[in-house]
Amino acid sequence: MSTMNNSPDWNSFARKHAGERWHKSSAIMGRGLTDLVVREAAVEPGMNVLDVACGSGEPAISIAAQLNGTGSVIGVDISTEPLTVARQRAAQRKLTNAFFQQADVQHLPFVDASFDRVTCRLGVMFFPDVAGALGEIHRVLRPGGRFAAAAWGPLAQPYFENTVGVVHRMLPELEIPAGALSMFRFGDPARLKSELSSADFVNAQAGLRTVPWNWEGTPGELWEYFQGVTVPFASLLNAIPMKLKPDIDHEVEAVLSRSYEGGAVRLEAQFSLATAIKP
Repeated sequence: MSTMNNSPDWNSFARKHAGERWHKSSAIMGRGLTDLVVREAAVEPGMNVLDVACGSGEPAISIAAQLNGTGSVIGVDISTEPLTVARQRAAQRKLTNAFFQQADVQHLPFVDASFDRVTCRLGVMFFPDVAGALGEIHRVLRPGGRFAAAAWGPLAQPYFENTVGVVHRMLPELEIPAGALSMFRFGDPARLKSELSSADFVNAQAGLRTVPWNWEGTPGELWEYFQGVTVPFASLLNAIPMKLKPDIDHEVEAVLSRSYEGGAVRLEAQFSLATAIKP
């Protein structure tokens, strides 16, 4: 496959609008992965936790709820628009120990050894300088602190094969954006484990985990959501000729309908899940 070099626009209006419109269904779909990251982080009462690349608030919000008013969670993201949604969600949950601020993971605005735990759900594969980002995470962790991260597994899995994969099969001349391919740079979890070890973490563990990835809604709604929020594929989706768009939409919805049962599109998703300790 050839590639485009377009950089993802995480503040795009389409992404913000789709995220707001479908936030409930999106949260349900991602619940299994969020729970997995929270569990692997092994958070205990009173801890201070940093959630990097938190987007619209997870797993920071779930961790804050688990802390039950103790400790604190700071969620950071390089994009400002998702943080507005995160603050609103935390306020709706009446969480007084969750805070959100704009920050670059490669230059974290915190002193050394500030946090007991650091988490990252679906962010590490987008870091321009993975080694630099992991070095910063290592720096702000306290000795004995734990880092838990999840990245997308391989591209060859139902969520992508049944959506953008359909587009590429019907229009093979369209280029796969480089930013989209980077989503799967840790599809082999051994690569993520190696990066952690190189960043001076110890007891690094990594493996593929499969979790439910169910969309509470119709196939058409899932396809609309995918087009709105999956920013790395935006340039490919925008390159679909208008005259062919109805045929593409029909085929994607037909493929997704094969997994539609009981009011939901029922899929599974694979992720590389890694944990490591700062000595």
